[in-house]
Amino acid sequence: MVFSIATEFIENESEEVLKQDCERNAFKRLAVKIKENYPKLPICILGDSLYACEPVFEICDKYKWKFLIRFKEGSIKSIANEFEDLKKIDAKRHKDITWVNDIGYNERTVNLIEAKFENDDEKITTFVFITNIRITKSKSEEIVAFGRSRWKIENQGFNNQKTIRYNIEHANCLNYNAMKNHYLLTQITDILRQLYEFGVDKIKDLKKSIKEISSSILESFRTRLLTDTEDISNEKRMKIRLT
Repeated sequence: MVFSIATEFIENESEEVLKQDCERNAFKRLAVKIKENYPKLPICILGDSLYACEPVFEICDKYKWKFLIRFKEGSIKSIANEFEDLKKIDAKRHKDITWVNDIGYNERTVNLIEAKFENDDEKITTFVFITNIRITKSKSEEIVAFGRSRWKIENQGFNNQKTIRYNIEHANCLNYNAMKNHYLLTQITDILRQLYEFGVDKIKDLKKSIKEISSSILESFRTRLLTDTEDISNEKRMKIRLT
C-alpha cells in the first residue's frame, strides 16, 4: 500500500507572480509541517535527482532525517567527478553494486552507491543514489532496494490516481481552491479504499467489483458505529515509518 499523508501545492496561481514556485520550495514548506506533526518520527527522504541539492541536505541535517536520493551526474558535478575517480581506487563492491563512503561536500560527507541491472532485453540500467546512510556490504542490497522502491510512489500512488482510478490528471474545474480540495479528497478516498481492499483478508472471496466496494465503503460510513472492541483510542501508541 502507498499512502499520501501530506500534500504541499506549488502556488503559481497566475502569470503575474514575481517569482515562480517550484517543487524544491514546496518541499521546504512541507518539511516544516512534517517535523511539526511528527517531531520524533524517524524519517528517510526518498526523492528523484531534483532533490539532490544543498537545501534538501541542510533540512535533513537540521531535522536529523536520513535521505536516499537518486543521483545523476548533472546534480552535483563535484561529487559525481570524485565518485568516478574513487571507484577506480577505493570503492567497495558486492555483486553488481559499487559504493564509496565519506565523500566530502560542504560541511558534511555523503555516500554514493551504484547498482547495475540487466533488463529483459539484456540492456544494462544503472542506478546511482546519494545518501547519508553508511553503506556496508550487508546493507548494500537493502539500500538499493529501498532507493528503487520510490517508484511505488509514482506507479502505485500517483499514476494509479491519475490514469487508472480517479483521473485526477484532468481538470475538474477552473477554480484553484476547488481543484486543491478535490485533490485532497482524492487522497483521503485512496487511503480508505486501499485499507478496505488490502486490510480485509476475505475481500477476494467476496468477489465484489470496484463499484460494489466503493458502495460498501459509503454505506459503512452512513450506518455503522464503532463498537467497544474497535475503539483503539486507549491502545498502545503505534509508530509509522515513512519511506
